[in-house]
Amino acid sequence: MSKAELPFGGPGWPVTTPSMAPTTMGSVSGILRSRGAVSWYVGAVFSGLWLVGVGFSIAQYTESALSLALGILALFVYWVGFAIAAPLQWVLPVGHRLVVGLALFALSFTLWPWLGLGVHSIWTYVGVIVGMGVLRWRTTWGIILGLGLLAGIFGYLQLGWDTDVLISPAIIISISMMMASFARVMAAMNQLRAAQREMEIMAAGKERDRVARDIHDILGHSLTVITVKAELAGRLLDVDVERARTEIGEVEALARGALADVRTTVAGFRGVSVTAELAAARSALASAGIRSEFPSSTDAVRPEHRELAGWVVREGVTNVIRHSGASVCRVRLEPGLIDIADDGGGVPPTEAPSSSTGLNGLRERVEAAGLRLTTGRSDLGGFELRVSA
Repeated sequence: MSKAELPFGGPGWPVTTPSMAPTTMGSVSGILRSRGAVSWYVGAVFSGLWLVGVGFSIAQYTESALSLALGILALFVYWVGFAIAAPLQWVLPVGHRLVVGLALFALSFTLWPWLGLGVHSIWTYVGVIVGMGVLRWRTTWGIILGLGLLAGIFGYLQLGWDTDVLISPAIIISISMMMASFARVMAAMNQLRAAQREMEIMAAGKERDRVARDIHDILGHSLTVITVKAELAGRLLDVDVERARTEIGEVEALARGALADVRTTVAGFRGVSVTAELAAARSALASAGIRSEFPSSTDAVRPEHRELAGWVVREGVTNVIRHSGASVCRVRLEPGLIDIADDGGGVPPTEAPSSSTGLNGLRERVEAAGLRLTTGRSDLGGFELRVSA
């Protein structure tokens, strides 16, 4: 929930959908039957026991049975108003919640014919509703202190000056502010739960992106090599059956390896070795009839960048085999530099770097490692994929 939706500065109660749409009869009906509202009703029942004493006062000073019945009915309506006031606030924008407290305050004066100035004795319920509105702190303090002061004035006018006059204001202020603090704690907890749910959704989205990126990288390379080797085996069937059989065996091994890689990627345990990727790339390039110019060792690559270098080699060589039509592929590995170049015709417009899923996924890996990925024309005349510090 953004601050723009909280014009009074406090957290919402409870945390609801960010829209804060105008209240409808459906939303009111739903919130009044919600689990949170039912929990509130249980508390309202216990707090309503205080009104039993008010009911005895009405009975004590009322002689007419009709007047007594009306007084008890008015007291019951007041309690019902208190019971539903807090849930009603939950579906209102913060700026409108004060209206609920004011309505309950006005409702208390329906008991004036029976309580007179003693009506201030039931204003604790009004203060509690104001506190549960989670308004700005200074607004909450101002209203509750004002309510306590008004109760003190009513008590003075009713009883004259006596220390007992201070009891009602003290009860109103203390209980109301305690409930205001409780409401803020609960609202903050609800906001934390909502934030946790958002983080879980974001984490799930990132995990889906990771799996999709890894599967693309794994299957893109493996299927490209499988296709090249299958085509080579097809050409060799009428020339060299034994070599064709060897190529088919390698195709089977590659397929099994790709399947195992997909399983480990989904499980989250996928790792890549630059040494193994160079060896696999050399074999794949040879099958495609492309000469490889590779470094004799990978010692120049920093330890923290070796897995990344493996992904770069895999993606770069896959693109060379798939798109370039090159006769030479060169890989350079230096501290802070991974460079793959060919002498082919470059990447076709339909596979431009800006629209390539593989290169976009690789760029995410590179940038996450604090490096920079660039593409362009190589000094060999073809395409170049460069990762640098």
